[in-house]
Amino acid sequence: MRKNLRPPASGWIVADYEDYILSGRERIWYAAEGILIVGIIAYFFYNSVWSCLFLSPLFLLFLKEKKKELAKKRKQELNMQFKDAVLAVSANQKAGYSVENAFREAFRDMAMLYGSESYICKELRYIAKGLDNNIILEKMLYDFGLRSHVPDILQFADVFLIAKRNGGNMTEILSETAETIEQKIVVDKEIQVLLSSKKMEQKIMNMVPFLIIFYIDLTSRGFFDALYHNLAGVVIMTLCLIVYLTAFMISKKIVEIEV
Repeated sequence: MRKNLRPPASGWIVADYEDYILSGRERIWYAAEGILIVGIIAYFFYNSVWSCLFLSPLFLLFLKEKKKELAKKRKQELNMQFKDAVLAVSANQKAGYSVENAFREAFRDMAMLYGSESYICKELRYIAKGLDNNIILEKMLYDFGLRSHVPDILQFADVFLIAKRNGGNMTEILSETAETIEQKIVVDKEIQVLLSSKKMEQKIMNMVPFLIIFYIDLTSRGFFDALYHNLAGVVIMTLCLIVYLTAFMISKKIVEIEV
């Protein structure tokens, strides 16, 4: 099903919210940040500019992880906007609009709340265009759910499809869906608040090895010379780097809790 999904050629919406494409400014900024990180690792672990070539895969890994973080943040933003859109659709239905027209009218509410170029407004604009071209609403919502990679949106699309075909109470379904998403968002925010101090501790602990090496090197010149520019030292520092990166990834997984 995913392979058959074709995003609109008009470019109104994001083809796949899991695939984050860096803008020109973001590419420059994160490339500079990645080069700086590689340079710091090359200096502290190998004390050699040439080691940057060996460490270049870390630069690519950094960009990959950064894109994942940005994609995750975008999906969280989309989920929050979608919750408000569902509430707007529900309110429009209660006002007497059909479900299709309720989605059309929801665009105005979301444009006032998030701006006409927000993710949800682009999606609602695309839905309105599809309805004008006689594309059924259920199909567009399901395609939206697949592209979003947000479980709440895809589950809503599934429930909406079943309820629409079987004549369910759409107003009640929309209200309950919005309430469920809102509860999950509130719980997620509470978890993030509780984890904020742990995340700060994690960042500090990630810097500790570099600070220790810097302090010893500053106060005891030549202390690490035996570990640089020789085969045994390179092997030892490479093993230390592997251990550090493993600990870094584990600590990152520990503080990442999803609802």
